[in-house]
Formats: sequence, C-alpha cells, structure tokens
Amino acid sequence: MQETLNYINENKQRFVDELFELLRIPSISADPAYKDDVLKCADVCAEHLKNAGADNVEVCKTKGYPIVFGEKMIDTSLPTVLVYGHYDVQPADPLDLWKKPPFEPYIEKTELHPEGAIFARGSADDKGQFFMHLKAFEAMMKTNTLPCNVKFILEGEEEVGSVSLGDFVNENKEKLSCDCILISDTHIYSNEQPTVTTGLRGLSYVEVEVEGPNRDLHSGLYGGAVPNPIHVLSRMIAKLINEDGYITIDGFYDNVDIVSEADRAEMNKLKDNPEEFKKSIGLNGVEGEKGYTTLERTSIRPTLDCNGIWGGYTGEGAKTVIPSKAFAKISMRLVPYQTPEEITEKFTKYFEKIAPENVKIKITPHHGGMPYVLPTETKEFLAAKQAMETAFGKEVLPYRGGGSIPITSMFEKVLGAKSVLMGFGLDSDAIHSPNEHYGLFNFYKGIESIPLFFENYTK
Repeated sequence: MQETLNYINENKQRFVDELFELLRIPSISADPAYKDDVLKCADVCAEHLKNAGADNVEVCKTKGYPIVFGEKMIDTSLPTVLVYGHYDVQPADPLDLWKKPPFEPYIEKTELHPEGAIFARGSADDKGQFFMHLKAFEAMMKTNTLPCNVKFILEGEEEVGSVSLGDFVNENKEKLSCDCILISDTHIYSNEQPTVTTGLRGLSYVEVEVEGPNRDLHSGLYGGAVPNPIHVLSRMIAKLINEDGYITIDGFYDNVDIVSEADRAEMNKLKDNPEEFKKSIGLNGVEGEKGYTTLERTSIRPTLDCNGIWGGYTGEGAKTVIPSKAFAKISMRLVPYQTPEEITEKFTKYFEKIAPENVKIKITPHHGGMPYVLPTETKEFLAAKQAMETAFGKEVLPYRGGGSIPITSMFEKVLGAKSVLMGFGLDSDAIHSPNEHYGLFNFYKGIESIPLFFENYTK
C-alpha cells in the first residue's frame, strides 16, 4: 500500500482544490430554485468518476434528481464493493449566521482542527466524505493497486428522503449486485478515539392536531369555559414521557432489543464525559431514561421528542384568542427490533386514548425508517476496524449512532448486502447548521483508510 499512500500524499492539495470546486455548487435538493445546480453537480461527479478511472459512468434519470453510477470490474471472481454517497446538500439558511458565504469554501484552524477545517455547506455532509472515495479510488487506479471490484452510486435526493433511490435499486438489482456496501455519511467519536459505526436508529415521525372550538374565540368572552387546544396538546405531550424518562405509550418497548452487559461495557469504553457533553451544548445538566448512560440513551435506547409545537397567534403585538387548533410534530427514534409501522400505530392508539372527549384529534404519519445494526464479528466490520487502526495508529471501537439512514435497511433487503458505515466526520461539524465544516485531518485519514479497507475486505 505504500505506493498508494505516496500518491495520496503527493496529491493532497489537488484533492482539496477539486473538492472546493464541488462545494461551490449549491446543490440544494429541497429548493426547486436550485434545480440546475443539482443537475450540474451530478454531471461534475460523473466527470470525477471518469477521470479517476471508472468505466460505464452514467448519469441515470429518475423521477427526481439523477443517480450517478460508475464501476470498475477487474475480476468477477473477486468481491465487489458498492460505494454510496449523496451530492445534494441541505439549505444554507439562516445565511446571516455564516461567517462567510456557505458556497465559498475556505480553510480555518479551530480548537478541534489545528490543521485546519474546510468550511462550506456540504463539506462534511456529504460531499467531503464521498469525495474521499473518489480520490482513494483514483489513487488505487493510478498505482494499479485496486484489489477488488468497485461500483459507485451517488444520489441527489438524500436530504429530501431519497425518494427515488428505492425504485432505482429495485429496478437495477443486477447492475448494483455487490458483496458489501461502503458508506461514509456518519462520524467518528473523536480524532483521539476513532470508531466504526455499527448501528443506527430507525424513525417514526408524526404530526398531531388537536381541534377545540369551531373557530378562534375571544379569550375574554370564552376563557375559562372552553378547552384551549394549546393547553390540551401540551398536557398530552407531557404524558408521553414520565419522570424517569420512560415513554408511556402502551407496548412501546415490546420489541426493543436488549443489549447485553458485555456489549454495553464495550460501548462505554468510549469514556463518556458528561461535563464535556454539557459544555458542548451549553447545558447545566442532562436527563433521559433512568439506568442508562448518555452514550446508551443516544444510541441503544428508543426516544420520543416534540420537534415543534404551534397554534393561535404568534405575530407581533397581542391578539387575545383561544385558538381553534393546535399542532405539534413528534419524532420517535427506534432501535432493533421496532418498526416504524408498529410504533406509529401504537402512538396513534395511545394519543387517541389520552385525548379529552371535548376535543378532536388528527394524527398524520410522515416518513419513517428501520433501525440498522452491523454485527462486530462480521468481516465487513473487521475490515473497516483494521483499516482505520492502521491509518490512525490507534485502537478503533464500535459505535452505535443515534441518527437514522433508512437506506441501509433497504440496501440489505433488496441487494442482500451489509452496509459498512465508515464515516470520518465529527459530531461537532455543524452539519445541517451554519458554518458546517470538515477537518483536513479527517478528510485525509478517510482517503488513507479506504484503500486499506478494500485490501482487508478482499483478503
């Protein structure tokens, strides 16, 4: 691998320069005003794949934004790794909170990134991370060290729910056939303690509506005599979690995977630091389900959160009304073996059960996703662990993530392959927020680690 590493070291600055060109494209999939930019970004990604040495590069049409495909099949008797990434990005709002324009990338040193970090929308999520794979592939091609077959799919709708990806994968099973899937859209625990993500939580997301009177009422004429939907909704939400952090929905924990004491001990080797955790988010204290550490609460346990609540008058000045309706959005993070369908149904029944008779309730399910786990004894995990240990020169631990990537369970169901979540960002990279950034150290470590993964996995 030394020849490959030499090539990477000799071309580091060019790799960053090329990434900057990609980051300058505002490929915001959620906003139709940026449609041309998203399409342009797909074409640029295809050019990078071709220049790196991929064959059969296509910009494949879908009902939404295109999926970029490319491959290098060197020997059908060798394993095939499918690399996934996404070239679309989140909207950059609020713009006034960015130090510099979000699509004008620059490098700045920070406390966590003394070597410098790339500041731009999409730097960590996910352009900087999937670009590592393109450059690692280029390095292996230029040094004739690619040890197995590789395929790439880069989508442009991840930030809006991957609405076209499922159909594309189902319609192209043979084209996408592989032995494992390699994804860099997650983070490590820290640069001092690298990790491989071995699990992600699923998701059930609902919107609730409480309707009281048939119109907004004058609070002087009617106050004290009629149900106020905001009050009712607030009381109902408060009943969903008790003082011990336990979710009270009937049957909510029926299918929750019980993680062994040995696995919990391994997880807690990450040395959770409560003081650092509180400091990082400006809190004086934490809370959560009794009997679990912060690391466990944010990874192996299911949760329920109210993401937004509104109703009545919220404009300037005063308007004394009792609103006709109140609304809230609620998300539930799921663990194996919960399903979004099961939890949405249980939430609906329970929410209707605790509603007073003098109001009407409406529950609208939104998107959901299945949880995912990569067992630590699999060859996929071990190949990633060993690759990162070589690159970082440190022990690499398994890490359960708290977020959701629903495509992982879809890939496994349709393609029959496990996903390796070998991300290199940090949870402090401000993805989806102003001043998103990605450390140069992390970017380069990713490019170094990926060829090692290919070598280990092939062996």
